[in-house]
Amino acid sequence: MKEILSVDLSNYCSKRCPFCYNQSNPEGATAWQPSEVISFCKDCVNHGIKAVSLGGGEPFEYDGIFDVVDALYPITYTSVTTNGLPLLKQSVFGQLLKHCPDKVHITIHNPNIQSEVLRVIEQVKELSRTKIKPGVNLLVSDNSIDACRETYAKLLEFLQPDQIILIPRRFGNTPTAKQLASVAGNAPFQSPSCLLKCEIPEKFVSVSWDKKVNHCSYAGEKEPLQTLDYAGLVNALGKVKFKSCMHSP
Repeated sequence: MKEILSVDLSNYCSKRCPFCYNQSNPEGATAWQPSEVISFCKDCVNHGIKAVSLGGGEPFEYDGIFDVVDALYPITYTSVTTNGLPLLKQSVFGQLLKHCPDKVHITIHNPNIQSEVLRVIEQVKELSRTKIKPGVNLLVSDNSIDACRETYAKLLEFLQPDQIILIPRRFGNTPTAKQLASVAGNAPFQSPSCLLKCEIPEKFVSVSWDKKVNHCSYAGEKEPLQTLDYAGLVNALGKVKFKSCMHSP
């Protein structure tokens, strides 16, 4: 049974990473109204979903993000994944502290760029002084292993290993499991369950910015939601022809 629901609120993001799996960009869009996200997620929670993860695009550039957080936080574990850049604005960070999700994960997309690494480190330390649990997603490419290893070691100075997720880059420069292990110094580490074997996850389900569904955020051939509720989610999942993202265009 699915327990973790990931919802991409938009594919709008001002950072414009060339390798983004979601093709997010400053001209991006969304099909979701905040009220739709709220009612959809609430119905899913009523039918057994235990955690909701909000992503994008950049969720803190989505109008209504804090309305969504306010509605979901009291009823389910709520996390937000961000590149961290909007949180540099005091107005946005102040809103975050006022409308607290359970957890905020900040992604390091470019571990070879020290300014990005140091920025995220400072932001995570700042979050650590609040009631929001911080975490880091570290994107690992096969051509950035040394930089990732150094970054991971720096993160361990103030985070626990279970607060750092090593994300293998997809659709080019994908690292091996052995390379990811070397980033963590061959100690136990957090990573997506597909690291060793691609298969349908038992508990995770992903809904995209254009209201389409698959078992995995990376996988192609998503099926559209016919209704914005748990029944629509189950119906769409039943139509998905799941295949590895490594075979997606």
